[in-house]
Amino acid sequence: MVNAWSLLAEELEKMSDLRSKYHEDEILKDIKDYVSGTYNGHYTGTKHEYRNVQTIDLMASRDLASDFCQANILKYGSRYGSKDGRNKKDLMKVIHYAMLLLHFDEHYGKPKFTSGNIDHTMP
Repeated sequence: MVNAWSLLAEELEKMSDLRSKYHEDEILKDIKDYVSGTYNGHYTGTKHEYRNVQTIDLMASRDLASDFCQANILKYGSRYGSKDGRNKKDLMKVIHYAMLLLHFDEHYGKPKFTSGNIDHTMP
């Protein structure tokens, strides 16, 4: 005897697969993981009070963030397939810089001041 719940579950899974047939769910997870990892990257400050400051924060402080993002989208997009072959990380960078550009060009509202959240309490 066929369980109605299992049939429903199968149909819902098929619908879900159709809505993300190009691996969008996996890609979004990879992007989230990649972006999270950039907050501990090698371009953050080394002194304790500057550990949260990233290069993009410095660019934002000089009103250069949008141009910086666009330049990096071009840089990593154009080197994809040339440097290290079809390097997935280059595409992750393109997507991340596009997300930052959406932020700095105020597509999601006025950005908060990005000072890099200097933490004076860190040892």
